[in-house]
Amino acid sequence: MVDQAHFSGPTGSNEHITISYAGFTRPWAAWISHQLEQQGHGTTMLRWDPQVDTALVEELSGLLEAEGRLLMVLDDWYFRLGPKTQDEWTAALREVVSAHADRFAAVSVATQSLPATASLLRPVDLRDLDAHEANRRVLQRLGIAAPGRAVDEDAPGAPRFPNNPPEVWNIPRRNNRFTGRDHVLEALHGKLAGSGAGAGPPLETRLALYGTSGVGKSQIAAEYAHRFGNDYDVVWWISATNRGAAREQLAELATRLGLPVGRELGDRIRAVHEALRVGRPYRRWLLIFDSADDMESIEDLVPDGRGHVLITTLTRDWSGSGSAQEIEVPPFERVESVAYARRRAPRLTPMEADLLSEAVQDLPLLLAQTAAWLDANPMAPKEYIELIRRGEPSLVGIRISSDYPMAFQTSWAITLNTLRERSPAAVELLKLFAFFAPDTIPVPMLARARRGDLPEHLADLAAEPISWNTALRRLTESTAVRLDYQVSQDADPAVETALMHRLYHRFLRSDMTEDERDLMSACACRVLVTADPQNPADTRYWERYAELIPHLEPAGVLDSPEPAVQQLLLNCVEYLRVRGEYRMGLRLCEQFMSRWRTRLAATQRTMLVLTHQHANMLRRLGRYREAEAVGSAVVDQLAAERDPSDADLLRAQDGLAGTLIALGSYEQAYDLFDAVWRAYTELLGPEAPRTLSSRHNLGSVLALLGRYEEALVTHREVLSFRERELRARHHLTLNAGTAYARTLRLLGRYRDATSSQELNARLHLQVMGAHTPQTLRAEHNLALCLRRSGEVTRAATLLADLVERSRRVLGPRHPETLMVRADHATFLREHGDLGHARDLAEEVAERYRALAGERHPYTVGTLGNVGLVRGEFGDPADALDLAERALSGMAEAMGPGHPWTLGCALNAAAARNRVDDEEGAVELGRDTLERAKARLGDTHPLTLSAKTALSEDLRALRRGQEAAKLEQEAIQQLSETLGAEHPHTLSARRRRRPYWDFEPQPV
Repeated sequence: MVDQAHFSGPTGSNEHITISYAGFTRPWAAWISHQLEQQGHGTTMLRWDPQVDTALVEELSGLLEAEGRLLMVLDDWYFRLGPKTQDEWTAALREVVSAHADRFAAVSVATQSLPATASLLRPVDLRDLDAHEANRRVLQRLGIAAPGRAVDEDAPGAPRFPNNPPEVWNIPRRNNRFTGRDHVLEALHGKLAGSGAGAGPPLETRLALYGTSGVGKSQIAAEYAHRFGNDYDVVWWISATNRGAAREQLAELATRLGLPVGRELGDRIRAVHEALRVGRPYRRWLLIFDSADDMESIEDLVPDGRGHVLITTLTRDWSGSGSAQEIEVPPFERVESVAYARRRAPRLTPMEADLLSEAVQDLPLLLAQTAAWLDANPMAPKEYIELIRRGEPSLVGIRISSDYPMAFQTSWAITLNTLRERSPAAVELLKLFAFFAPDTIPVPMLARARRGDLPEHLADLAAEPISWNTALRRLTESTAVRLDYQVSQDADPAVETALMHRLYHRFLRSDMTEDERDLMSACACRVLVTADPQNPADTRYWERYAELIPHLEPAGVLDSPEPAVQQLLLNCVEYLRVRGEYRMGLRLCEQFMSRWRTRLAATQRTMLVLTHQHANMLRRLGRYREAEAVGSAVVDQLAAERDPSDADLLRAQDGLAGTLIALGSYEQAYDLFDAVWRAYTELLGPEAPRTLSSRHNLGSVLALLGRYEEALVTHREVLSFRERELRARHHLTLNAGTAYARTLRLLGRYRDATSSQELNARLHLQVMGAHTPQTLRAEHNLALCLRRSGEVTRAATLLADLVERSRRVLGPRHPETLMVRADHATFLREHGDLGHARDLAEEVAERYRALAGERHPYTVGTLGNVGLVRGEFGDPADALDLAERALSGMAEAMGPGHPWTLGCALNAAAARNRVDDEEGAVELGRDTLERAKARLGDTHPLTLSAKTALSEDLRALRRGQEAAKLEQEAIQQLSETLGAEHPHTLSARRRRRPYWDFEPQPV
């Protein structure tokens, strides 16, 4: 018996009571303890865990050494621990309890009948009661008068009544054979409870259970949730092997929390994160991420806030990165192994249980399987143990790979052989299961498969529900497979998924012949192809694609030469691109290409499409030089072999041009886009999808070149085609709408741009949700439109939210996250925390330098932004140096007449003015104004800013008449174009010097 927890009642407490409980009933012990303390009694919680080699009389007598009265919380397991026989219990209770009846009392929460000898303890039953009646019965059994006041069940730190489980609960059903591990569970509880769970507002805490496969990490996490779940309002389990499945399960929590969100996945995840962060509607929560072995793929899913996160993992990445504290999970201690084996297979003697434990190296997963087999089969234990020790699976007719520990090989071989004799159909189904992701085997998808997709005997099995369900039950009884059922009011709910331990998954695949593996792989691929909606761009099918992706690799999709299967892969990659899951898309592309590079020609269709997507993903992840190398190689090869109007060559050139944009080579990109658009127009017609996509790209590069009017015409025409040919809510139409509104803003038509983008952003949220890159771009443009229109408060809120969402969706170093942070920095400089603005501007500039190089226009432009904020700190010389460097760098990168260069010139003239170089400021200001008129027109905001700035510099040189004329012209033109109350107009009237912020554009 270990782990005593002492509690003192209020001053003037009555007698002390020690509460003895089995680990499973800790919630009851904690609740009873709290009730007694509120009535003035001190309590001690004492976990009951009799040792296998200690007489029960001695263990029970040991309880008498505890302080005060003894209250035993009896359940189904209290009498099985040890394990101890009925005869031992009868003798021990008569000897110990009879002689000390005044010390012993008991309550029962058992679901099964207690042993007859338990009557000596006179337990009162607490099942199926409300808290008031249960409390009354506990006090009555202890001879304590009923309380004069009611206990506050909702007081801070008060344990929840065990018959009232957490409000939101999604944890695998309890393993009623769970044993031992109390030291790990108590360590977990100590760390988490120490940070506040159940005792006031909990602090955010992350713990990682680390250990080898098969050691029982998931079982410990599940048992922790069952044993300590009453400390929380929300307890939620997420299978984290696959990012897509993890996102789906986390998003489902939004529904259970009652959050007002739509069906879009990212929007629900964002809502969950926000609700958990602020602790509304529930303050205390526990999320368990099971099998989170790839930290990078799911780290952004782990919430921050007022709750606890428990992670099970094979790796030490979580603790090594500082993301979580680590608790290592070793194999069973031998005493735990022996106790478990004897409870699971009662016919084992202590010596046989010890020998079995030694043979399986105290690994819980293997011990569970071997003990279960011995419980169900008549083979002599010593003979079975000897088979495992000798490691000869061939004795039972099984072939097995040498990659596994011998004990695994033999014990699972025996189990599989037994199942084959009793239920051949179940074995065939089990083999097919091994070709789907082990954490989410899609049982309904298999049951609904077309008859031709499955082998005939499995098709017959699926067609007969009783036989199908019988086979499923056989698997759970005999193998490392668990079934999860749909939440349903039906008396016989359907199986939703099957889960298989990954070690067992690998074992099954290695047990098959090559022909069997090929047969099952082809079958699994056919099932997935049938389930493919064939439309990855349609947001209505995104949940289906998220369901398919985890199964691509285990099914063998990446190795299949079948055109239909390869098309499934292409569709899934396109879904990942549109959805913004670039890392996963890159991984799929690289996996397929590494397998097929020597088997397929680089110019074969599937390879061409995936190479195009490969460059796409690299570019979207900011790996520009790699993307350029991939794109250039394909273009060179196709150009040497194909006609200039070849569709594959045009697509490759279009992709390469996109990478050139990212690299800042805008003229080269323009030349390619223009040639591709014209070729597509001739080849396919002006309204063909590829023609329109290429023309959209052409409009984007025109805007980057500062040719705003041409860009506006292009985007307006593309948008008109999209609206006419596609539905208004199609993602391509929405993307065209964002580009059109952005160009309106760049032209200074702020009212029109804001009006257009308001509707566009709202549709993006409705159709694509808040957490896709395309929606983030739409809302980012809206935030900038709001800022330029003078709606500062709305812009501030939206920009701050976009910074956080971009970080979570794309990652902190992603180019588009950097773009949003750059604009947030310039906004903060004018409307927020100047110190934060400076730090952020400097960080953004440095990251652009590392990402794109010293001479990239984004590096140069953000360096100019640093100069602006440095100037606000009273260092005019430093500000001038940065402004001049930005001006020369932008002129070199974009030319002297580009709007970005003109903007840098506007800032440089202001910096010259501040160091009393009025002549230099006027000289630069005149040149800037003339170039702005020529490039942007007389009434563009940048032109009018240049005019206003020049008037100020002329005033400094005492040229008042010329200055006044320019100022009056500028104010009149600002009033006519932007409005008399627009911030730009008001600033000009107040003679506040204009400035120019560099805004990186999406690529």
